[in-house]
Amino acid sequence: MTRAADIAGTLGQLRARIQRAEITAGRAPGSVRLIAVSKTMPPGDVQSAAAADQVDFGENYAQELRDKRALLAASPGMSPLSWHFIGPLQRNKVKYVAGQVAVIHSVDSADLLVEIDRRVAAIAPGTVQDCLLQVNVAGESQKKGLPAAQIPVLLDQCASLSHVRCTGLMVIPPLSEDAEATRPHFAALRRLRDEHAARTRPNVALIELSMGMSQDLEIAIAEGATMVRVGTAIFGARSP
Repeated sequence: MTRAADIAGTLGQLRARIQRAEITAGRAPGSVRLIAVSKTMPPGDVQSAAAADQVDFGENYAQELRDKRALLAASPGMSPLSWHFIGPLQRNKVKYVAGQVAVIHSVDSADLLVEIDRRVAAIAPGTVQDCLLQVNVAGESQKKGLPAAQIPVLLDQCASLSHVRCTGLMVIPPLSEDAEATRPHFAALRRLRDEHAARTRPNVALIELSMGMSQDLEIAIAEGATMVRVGTAIFGARSP
């Protein structure tokens, strides 16, 4: 079996998993968007996934995203892709991402929002960059993400800017061999989204919940995920 056929097959299996999870949760088929996490994978793998009708791709490293996006955009016959930045973002790397991707999933500070707004205003003044706030629901000291108590501060900051829009929340739960252990964190993120969506602000429309990966996507979908970020179940294990 070729690499392209293998990726097409794993994508088909994954889409079936997502659809079963949607139905089990009483949700409409197609209500969850699959973000294929292509970090460290070669451009050829992205091309193979795109040939199997995958549109949304997630990258963790700003310069890798920049280079891969440019290379694939220049490939003959390549359909337009929707890129998502899902990794930790430093202010000095914003220039590689802002205005270049569909969604930035990992905003966790007011300074980062300001820098994204500034960069978008400079390169595409008539556009708005969609962002998600990454929330450290479990309060893990080694993990990125803002404390839940800081969500209103960043939403107020977003409301004061012209080139960013906050469309939801993202979480990376603590690592666990037990997928069920992620449920409380997904449920907490959903409650936070619903709580803060009740207040109207300019440039804020809290719809999205970016949560769930290869091992726990069914639980995330049951708890309200609108985007799942999946790499291993599509492309296989990454090299150490």
